[in-house]
Amino acid sequence: MKVALSVPGKFHTFDLARELHAQGMLAGVLTGYPRFKLRNEGLPASLIKTFPWVMAPYMANPFKHRMPHQWVREHEHLVATTFGHWTASALPPCDVYVGLSGSSLKAGRLQQLAGGRYVCDRGSSHIRTQDALLREEHLEWGMPFRNIDPRAVAREEAEYEQADCITVPSGFVFDSFVGRGVPPERLRLLPYGVNLARFEPTGAPDPQRFDVLFVGGMSLRKGVQYLVQSWRELRHPAKSLTFVGSPSPDVIDLLKRAGLWPDEARVLGHVPQLELKHLMSRSHVMVLPSIEEGLAMVMAQAMACGCPVIASEHTGARDLFEDGQEGFIVPIRDPAALTDRLQRLAEEPGLRSRMAAASLERVKRMGGWRDYGQRASRIYSDLVAS
Repeated sequence: MKVALSVPGKFHTFDLARELHAQGMLAGVLTGYPRFKLRNEGLPASLIKTFPWVMAPYMANPFKHRMPHQWVREHEHLVATTFGHWTASALPPCDVYVGLSGSSLKAGRLQQLAGGRYVCDRGSSHIRTQDALLREEHLEWGMPFRNIDPRAVAREEAEYEQADCITVPSGFVFDSFVGRGVPPERLRLLPYGVNLARFEPTGAPDPQRFDVLFVGGMSLRKGVQYLVQSWRELRHPAKSLTFVGSPSPDVIDLLKRAGLWPDEARVLGHVPQLELKHLMSRSHVMVLPSIEEGLAMVMAQAMACGCPVIASEHTGARDLFEDGQEGFIVPIRDPAALTDRLQRLAEEPGLRSRMAAASLERVKRMGGWRDYGQRASRIYSDLVAS
């Protein structure tokens, strides 16, 4: 059996490609990344095809983050359509074609016409669920909402309908598809692998303090608005709150106007992995109250550093740990629940220590990318056999 993959960027597709290549199954991987950025991906150059002509100029543009939203939307549409057309023309012979959602429809149809199988790989919730959750959140907080491009919604829904099956990374994503009418038998749950080689405990939290960590883009999607509310209610004489990841002046301004932003919070931006594992090791808890995402692997990284996690139901947390054992899982948009769990950890050092130890044990049982590749290949083999 031979499997071909396509992805406009890289994401987890190259991790999958390496594992399929190790199994002798990789027909090729097609990407919008320029070849020089793929030298260290551990794959033979002959198995990589690139179409960088639309993606690369955007990546190289130093002003891309200042571009008007409509320009960005048109560029994303251009990337999806041109990459999709090119993939259909360049797809190598294969038994199974796996395309990241959003740009795989044309190649998928051609693959099926040739007698092969087409798998749509979706990394987040159903696109209409994603759009609805984010729209609700922005309306609730009075922040302008740039809805998902209707052309992107139409492309994705056509892919969901056309594909022989849809792979999804978490139970939350799975349920979002079922909730939108997709039959469960057309879905395959395929949680990502975890590479924890660079994450390990490098210290311990200060027992006299209570340090709370957030890692991710500072956005309404990630739920920072609920984290700051809960942190303000947390009672501890030596508490701190640290944000790591892309800062958002707009979100900070919004929270300041609402009287919610804690001026003592530290906003570090992006940090190297070495510094990140130090921060995780020395924090009492990491909080990820996201409104919507597929499977946030930063949770596993924190657990590997002995840092318990409090996460929302919409992060894929249930696919990584058990509520009340290695951490806590709470409903979305529930600052009271966040405050309650934070207060318990702050007041019960023994509970925090037990969860830290349980987290370290749990990550030992998590599958790596090799396990992910084996699970994926079984899905593809069963699809071909059916």
